[in-house]
Amino acid sequence: MGDDVDLSAVSPRAWRLLRVAAGYEQRGVEREIDGLLQAHVSMLESGSRGLSGDRRRLLFELYAAELSAEQVRVLVRHF
Repeated sequence: MGDDVDLSAVSPRAWRLLRVAAGYEQRGVEREIDGLLQAHVSMLESGSRGLSGDRRRLLFELYAAELSAEQVRVLVRHF
């Protein structure tokens, strides 16, 4: 699923919904991905700043591992 998603086009709201649906708090993400701080997640979700493509991919893979392909598809396409 993740390979066909343009992560630069995922909305801030969809990023937040993916995180929540996957069961992560922002601090939890910080513990899971080295070098990614809670502040980075917060800025991505508020739309005030993006992440590098590599970091976005890691974050997406973390969330997608906890969700079905259909859940990911719905959140990315509709939000």
